[in-house]
Amino acid sequence: MFPNSILGRPPFTPNHQQHNFFALSPTLYSHQQLIDAQFNFQNTDLSRAVSLQQLTYGNVSPIQTSTSPLFRGRKRLSDEKNLPLDGKRQRFHSPHQEPTIVNHIVPLSGERRYSMPPLFHTHYVPDIVRCVPPFREIPFLEPREITLPEAKDKLSQQILELFEACQQQVSDLKKKELCRTQLQREIQLLFPQSRLFLVGSSLNGFGTRSSDGDLCLVVKEEPVNQKTEARHILTLVHKHFCTRLSGYIERPQLIRAKVPIVKFRDKVSCVEFDLNVNNIVGIRNTFLLRTYAYLENRVRPLVLVIKKWASHHEINDASRGTLSSYSLVLMVLHYLQTLPEPILPSIQKIYPESFSPAIQLHLVHQAPCNVPPYLSKNESNLGDLLLGFLKYYATEFDWNSQMISVREAKAIPRPDGIEWRNKYICVEEPFDGTNTARAVHEKQKFDMIKDQFLKSWHRLKNKRDLNSILPLRAPVLKR
Repeated sequence: MFPNSILGRPPFTPNHQQHNFFALSPTLYSHQQLIDAQFNFQNTDLSRAVSLQQLTYGNVSPIQTSTSPLFRGRKRLSDEKNLPLDGKRQRFHSPHQEPTIVNHIVPLSGERRYSMPPLFHTHYVPDIVRCVPPFREIPFLEPREITLPEAKDKLSQQILELFEACQQQVSDLKKKELCRTQLQREIQLLFPQSRLFLVGSSLNGFGTRSSDGDLCLVVKEEPVNQKTEARHILTLVHKHFCTRLSGYIERPQLIRAKVPIVKFRDKVSCVEFDLNVNNIVGIRNTFLLRTYAYLENRVRPLVLVIKKWASHHEINDASRGTLSSYSLVLMVLHYLQTLPEPILPSIQKIYPESFSPAIQLHLVHQAPCNVPPYLSKNESNLGDLLLGFLKYYATEFDWNSQMISVREAKAIPRPDGIEWRNKYICVEEPFDGTNTARAVHEKQKFDMIKDQFLKSWHRLKNKRDLNSILPLRAPVLKR
């Protein structure tokens, strides 16, 4: 993301082990190996770090970033001399020049407010030994081997071919992870105790080659007021992007929505990113969905074809009052859980200790490693499952009185709260219980969604050809 030729800085030589997780199968790699990149630690330069008091961020410990964009094996990198210049990760500041570190404070309300140095104070250096955890390294695990299901009919074969053509590649994830590690180092100049997480489809197993990158900046393991604190933090991040990183990031925009974000594009990887603050539930559900994605080998191909189908028919855009990709994934999981012979269980029920909302963030990546593959007696092929999904939501699911619940693995009665009242589609968020489909608030959009389910089911049932509901041409494959 940040070329050495532009930075003109001497290389930073890592002194810890690097893991060659990207050299594994291009489509199948373990939960732990992905996290190995996201959670690689580097020794903190305590002589230069400026940190907030420990109480500011509760019990959050900073994630140390990976220091090399090349993951070349498990042995210690003792010699960097033969690396090409553009293969070495650089510091963003010269070792001979102190960076300007602004210690921005986000005031807390009520009893959460603590005595802190004033805003923009640049000389405050507390006892950081208490704030920075000792050097740790995530253990390396071999990948879980998952083979794709067999396709003995035309429709199933079309679904598999679409999946193999459009699924996110290791190289795509590598670009996003490299950008994340670089940005985390930059943002820690503003908020030394913060951590930057890659979340959403990029990491949950349901990403495509064209998936944007979703980033979550965590400043404390407590709720953040999205109207005040989050906007203030993102204003500072946006300003930092526009000034210090203007050569590497283009079109940074601060979107003042209900959950504010900074949208930007990495000029090197050409990946579009959305960055939010303290959307903790987004980190937790990333690993929950990743567990489901690799629990059964029919899940990922089915989700991908349904996301492509919904996008093609313009019912996959929450900003336009239709379904978000997250809601669509939950709808697919719910359908697979409610079959007469389920293909998926509720893993939150089976492994409550692994997916408890009380688990600290630096431990959530371990949960998927504790869940073995699920062996279902249901032998339906991908074509039949796609048909069944369309039929279920076109003719069987009661939109007026039921709520989709992956947590319970069944349809449950709608709650009577304000958030659920007068909503056309109710999809329960598995961790905080909110409605992930609240964007569908117009009857016209709801009718359009239902109509598309019904029409597509009839067409596919009659022709058994994916082209009848999703033209398999280049423009579709690229999206």
